[in-house]
Amino acid sequence: MASAFQERKLKGMFAAFDADSDGYLREEDFRALVARWSRLPGVERGTELRTRVETLLMGWWAALLETGDANGDGAVDLGELLALVDKLPAMVADVSATADTVFDAVDTNGDGVISPEEHRRLVETWNGRSVDMTGVFELLDLNGDGHLSRTEFAELWRQFWISDDPAEPGNLLCGRLPG
Repeated sequence: MASAFQERKLKGMFAAFDADSDGYLREEDFRALVARWSRLPGVERGTELRTRVETLLMGWWAALLETGDANGDGAVDLGELLALVDKLPAMVADVSATADTVFDAVDTNGDGVISPEEHRRLVETWNGRSVDMTGVFELLDLNGDGHLSRTEFAELWRQFWISDDPAEPGNLLCGRLPG
């Protein structure tokens, strides 16, 4: 069962994914998420990266629906999502595989690293709105070099989706946790 910490963390992501704020995740919410990601440079309709992002996000939806829609109503509520948390540690390879596509979508200038500005864009794309990121990037930058390498990002990504340790910096990858 999800810990109180994991529930708090995933509640924020649930709210970000729930585009119409009706308390349920549906296919339309994930299509809206694809549309938000498509506003990033390089992820425009017709690009290879757009296809990868759409495949990734809609694949998440299909997996979530298959595994989490306990009552078969075509929607996933927060409780159904939280029931999946126990399965995530056994899915490290699946979670890690998604990090590359997200990294490529966020690395808008193609320099192979994520800058503080590109990270802010990632968080605002997930959340669909501006988010206060003061001091967050410095906590994520594991080696203090001013950017996130692909390796750092992959580790932070795994921590965000799987960690139950509030001290791990990856928990902040998609912005500060709701209070």
